[in-house]
Amino acid sequence: MKPKRRAETQWQQFSRYSSMVMLLPSSVLVGYLMGYYLDKLFGTHFLYIVFLILGIAAGLVSFLREALKDE
Repeated sequence: MKPKRRAETQWQQFSRYSSMVMLLPSSVLVGYLMGYYLDKLFGTHFLYIVFLILGIAAGLVSFLREALKDE
């Protein structure tokens, strides 16, 4: 049997949801920047797209995990 979670205050809910707002854009930005700098390092022109897609996927997975904690 799962232990019951305590009810969150409004400030706790606000902080959790505001962090979720920044989760997806920050992961996309990190993925893009990693690909951009690897492109510069290796002299290629496609790694930024690969890492951008990986950043989007990682952001969506993290967002969904956090959103499903509500249920």
